[in-house]
Amino acid sequence: MTLSDLGWNDFFEGAFKTVSKEGWVAGRLIRETKINFSALLDEGDEVDCNVGGKVWHDASCDAELPAVGDWVAIEMGAGENDEHIIRARLPRSTCFSRKAPGKSSEEQVMAANVDYVVVVTDAGSDFNLRRMERYFMIVQKSGAKCVVLVNKSDLFDEEVNEKARAEIQELSPEAEVHVTSATREEGLEVLKSYLKSGVTLTMVGSSGVGKSTLVNQLLGEEWLWTGEVNEVTGKGRHTTVARELVVLEEGGMLVDNPGIREVQMWTDEDTLRDSFTDVEDLTQQCKFRDCKHQGDKGCAIEAAVKAGELDPARYEGFLRLDEEIEELNFRRKKRQMIVERWSKRNNRVKARNREDRIELEKEQRGEL
Repeated sequence: MTLSDLGWNDFFEGAFKTVSKEGWVAGRLIRETKINFSALLDEGDEVDCNVGGKVWHDASCDAELPAVGDWVAIEMGAGENDEHIIRARLPRSTCFSRKAPGKSSEEQVMAANVDYVVVVTDAGSDFNLRRMERYFMIVQKSGAKCVVLVNKSDLFDEEVNEKARAEIQELSPEAEVHVTSATREEGLEVLKSYLKSGVTLTMVGSSGVGKSTLVNQLLGEEWLWTGEVNEVTGKGRHTTVARELVVLEEGGMLVDNPGIREVQMWTDEDTLRDSFTDVEDLTQQCKFRDCKHQGDKGCAIEAAVKAGELDPARYEGFLRLDEEIEELNFRRKKRQMIVERWSKRNNRVKARNREDRIELEKEQRGEL
């Protein structure tokens, strides 16, 4: 196994040369524990490594710290018992992230340097176009390509599956949408068609949509435990609780993610407009530039909804996402103000302590 098999290319090579020092090697992070990371090196060697102090200090937030999928520069310990230290995180080619669950304003990185994000859903209880809109937005923001699997097709009529596929495809013409059945292994060849040496794929989706079964099939073994499905909810029980990058025998890599209960936005207004071009085009036709699209006179969007030209649910989804992004931006600014305020306070305290120390030293020398 070479670095190229792990996704190494000229982009990372150039970045590594700018930071590399004697004794440092390139590695890709494949696993994160509570105390350290595991990384794969050239020729397939696996090592445990810790994050260096400078990397911690230079990161302005958790999202800038190393994550699974990142390429890093590692200073190798000289002795057998010496620690291997991550001295730098290389720039990311893509970054699939979301807002951390809850009321936090922090970004949570789900996978770094991935080529494809595969969203797994079904045509039944998990089918939700508004959630798919959120997925499409955060995938677009990441820079990766999006693939959607409408899984569990064996549980529904062909007409129901095709209707779900068509509606998802209409939301994002750029995405590649497939109808699959993990239990029949119909999705296995679809996934394999995207995987080749150096290509990284990550799969996301709600718990119970068959994601872990698909992972098991790709790995060719019971890598992840899958359990029985609740007959009422249609949800399965599985134990994917941590992210891990796995190198596949037939080529390519997979980053598995725990089931996502919340799809909270980590994006901006430009990505929102790009994802809702139909709504954005209508806003240009509104009578007033500052139209709020909620009862304002001459609102083109409300006129389109009344005329049946715009799905009311899509319109409501647009408004909710717009509000979430506005709230997220507010929290970002608030957090930045708090950080800056504490930084100024700490600087003042340090300055006073320095002045007190200088005066004390002068007093001890008899200069005062």
